[in-house]
Amino acid sequence: MGTASGAVALLLVVLGASVASSSGQLQVGFYSKSCPSAESTVASVVRGTAAADSTILPALLRLQFHDCFVRGCDASVLIKGGSNNAEVDNNKHQGLRGMDVIENAKAQLESECPGVVSCADIVVLAARDAVAFTGGPSFDVPTGRRDGKVSNVRDGDVLPDVRDSAQVLRSKFRASGLDDKDLVLLSSAHTVGTTACFFIQDRLYKFPLPGGGLGSDPSIPDGFLSELKSRCAPGDSNSRVSLDRGSERVFDTSILRNIRNGFAVIASDAALYNDTSTVDVVDSYSGLLSTIFGPYFRQDFADSMVKMGSIGVLTGASGEVRKVCSKFN
Repeated sequence: MGTASGAVALLLVVLGASVASSSGQLQVGFYSKSCPSAESTVASVVRGTAAADSTILPALLRLQFHDCFVRGCDASVLIKGGSNNAEVDNNKHQGLRGMDVIENAKAQLESECPGVVSCADIVVLAARDAVAFTGGPSFDVPTGRRDGKVSNVRDGDVLPDVRDSAQVLRSKFRASGLDDKDLVLLSSAHTVGTTACFFIQDRLYKFPLPGGGLGSDPSIPDGFLSELKSRCAPGDSNSRVSLDRGSERVFDTSILRNIRNGFAVIASDAALYNDTSTVDVVDSYSGLLSTIFGPYFRQDFADSMVKMGSIGVLTGASGEVRKVCSKFN
């Protein structure tokens, strides 16, 4: 999902609470009359920010993951608490970026259409645009979300961990109405961006070995292990490594081929090739003929993004439309 600290850390993962996946009253073009410039304004802000710092694109993709998988897509992750008690203060949101981009877009929209466009919708639109600006698919997303009125630090505990097994990841996705196919596709967001060495230290140096003791994950090929260790020395938490070896700036299926061939960087990506339910999905998209005969990765990825963007949404009279994304009205 950008980076593990920067895409996804994974991208990836989920509501332990029973937040239903429902589009409710969402619709494509929701703001076509109330704020016709809404989507173009968000795209313009994202494009302008990326021109100065292209790493913001995977960060915005990760931001949507982290918002939608905790309490649903309600912009709760944007709230800033005064006593480290807001959702964003949870350690599982470590390294989360892009909130300033959302605020910039919100400020412009407030000047154009006061009190109309929700922060929750801006998060989803910005992630959609980030995908397109990295060479990924362009697609419509339904809008009409409202902003939540709750943000608690412990709510973030339900997010996935890079050490989660495929079984745990599958369970967390199912809790949000997402299936094994969605798990693989949304994890594929790691095709762009980097991760901090913090997220792979345990895999490189503190992995529990079958015979006892700690060492390196034995599933990592020797050459790749040396490569990762050369970039992430023991105790180095801040250096960054590409999540998609050899293709970190381009949206493509290289990440799935890397997972299949043993070159996954974070453990949760590697886990996708250790479970029969997800192995078949990875293989289906990483074959050379899939671009001709299907399944079609770009379209299916877009579909999963839309599906994720419908988790636990507030619509109608529920929630509010914040004036400033970082605080409740």
